[in-house]
Amino acid sequence: MSGIDVITFGCRLNTYESEVMKAEAHKAGVDNAIVVNTCAVTGEAVRQARQAIRRARRENPAARIIVTGCAAQTEAESFAAMPEVDAVLGNEEKLKAESYRRLPDFGVASEEKLRVNDIMSVTETAPQMVSHIDGHVRGFLQVQNGCDHRCTFCIIPYGRGNSRSVPMGAVVEQARRLVEHGYREIVLTGVDATSYGADLPGTPTLGLLAKTLLKQVPEILRLRLSSIDSIEADRHLFDLIADEQRFMPHLHLSLQHGDDMILKRMKRRHSRADAIAFATQVRRLRPGFAFGADMIAGFPTETDAMAANSARLAEEIGIAHLHVFPYSPRPGTPAARMPQLDRALVKSRAAALRAVAERLHADHLGRLLGSRQTILVEMNGMAHTEDFTLVAAPGLAPRSLVDVTITGHNGRYLEMHHAAATAA
Repeated sequence: MSGIDVITFGCRLNTYESEVMKAEAHKAGVDNAIVVNTCAVTGEAVRQARQAIRRARRENPAARIIVTGCAAQTEAESFAAMPEVDAVLGNEEKLKAESYRRLPDFGVASEEKLRVNDIMSVTETAPQMVSHIDGHVRGFLQVQNGCDHRCTFCIIPYGRGNSRSVPMGAVVEQARRLVEHGYREIVLTGVDATSYGADLPGTPTLGLLAKTLLKQVPEILRLRLSSIDSIEADRHLFDLIADEQRFMPHLHLSLQHGDDMILKRMKRRHSRADAIAFATQVRRLRPGFAFGADMIAGFPTETDAMAANSARLAEEIGIAHLHVFPYSPRPGTPAARMPQLDRALVKSRAAALRAVAERLHADHLGRLLGSRQTILVEMNGMAHTEDFTLVAAPGLAPRSLVDVTITGHNGRYLEMHHAAATAA
């Protein structure tokens, strides 16, 4: 191989940063290299990264393999110990050309492979300018990094550091750049996006940032938020939900569980009632609003009744796009020291919650039958509605916005008949 190949795991922020890394490595003159941008959310994500590294070495014996991302930040020594790995870069180092210029030679000892500094010492997030996100028709835009909260199950603050925000002017500039390169939809991303602005002068909020973007960059046709913590929603966000049609009617909620005792043991800041109240208020402002959510099944000390509360919360809110994670103990987190459930029980709880998720998703698809939707066509013959429902869109041009009528569904995605496309 020649050039730089990036293998990305995990969140939208990682996807965004992979484009920055590719540009910085190219700027440094790196060639014949594979960069693995890892995720540390679950043990399974780390296992998949190791598997990808071994496969990359088998298929590219002469390439230099560089490992970075959250798992590389939190488990640097273990990745450096892999014979397939040539260098390990931390989450801050991966975004700088200088790091790629200073890569160690092939075949050095594991300690010489490490280029990982203390992520907690990083206090600012510099704007990273990209004009293209490979393979995506939506433009991801980083507004924040890190997290100040310490949920007991989560290793991510130790991979990303404390919360820090990109100044509003830089976000506006980057949004303009993405729109100029043809992106119809902008997705604001961050590790804890709703904490945006707490470290900036005047403490602007995520809602105010979104309002400002839509006002100052009127060419943005669709604006979407990635995962949010609903307890931090502000009045500007509710204004957008109520009054701004370019703000997409979909939010992905970081719920994690539906039982108040487990939420306390997770050290979450919202209660079950808070989640229901938020969803109720949003749908009062904009009927038909769709929610996605993350939920963990099999958290330590979870009883059958507590697990049932999670399923009931998903049903009460009507979560259209529910992502279920079997609890995965992450070394160094408080939850890993709590009394653990048997792994077979964790898997069965996750399977039961996924069955609820599939039913709720099918119900959501059914409600859209016969409706008119504007879809954004992806690269793979699929598309997304404004509420982020997947639609089969064979033969339609990627990046086009198309008005369609929903004619059916197969339990996983919608089927449609299209009218007319806007200019691609």
